[in-house]
Amino acid sequence: MADPTPGATVWFTGLPSAGKTTTANAVGERLRAAGYRVEVLDGDAVREHLSAGLGFSREDRDTNVARIGFVAELLARNGVLVLAAVISPFASARDEVRARHRASGTAFLEVHVATPVEVCSVRDVKGLYARQRAGEISGLTGVDDVYEAPASPELVLRTESSALDASVDAVLAALSERGLL
Repeated sequence: MADPTPGATVWFTGLPSAGKTTTANAVGERLRAAGYRVEVLDGDAVREHLSAGLGFSREDRDTNVARIGFVAELLARNGVLVLAAVISPFASARDEVRARHRASGTAFLEVHVATPVEVCSVRDVKGLYARQRAGEISGLTGVDDVYEAPASPELVLRTESSALDASVDAVLAALSERGLL
């Protein structure tokens, strides 16, 4: 079993189909295999259970991010490595999550999964880009709604030009460099 960690939140932000959840799950698998306590908070799963009933207005998106940030900080403060994969399109909402962590002395790393919208549109894991092009939905982050890229994240991943293992290694290195592993 690995030594107990102080806990931390790794906040993966990026466009739909950027690779946030895929990367978070792969990081989680590696950490669990090494004996760490890990929770992956997937934005879609949280929206279905903890944030059911919220829409996609700015206020609802900010509420969803705040709820995920609250849970992430609570778990991280209690020694869990939290991997939160959340579009979180607005910088101010992400800044509030960071501030919550800072106030409790809990480590927070923002990871920008900086996959270009053209690549995300081809991946289209959930069919959102196709539905938006067909006029079935509007307000798709990064297409016809805002995505504010992080100004100074702790790590930038370019999933279109790097293998999943390389992205996982980069996240683990960032955690290790900060004494969190």
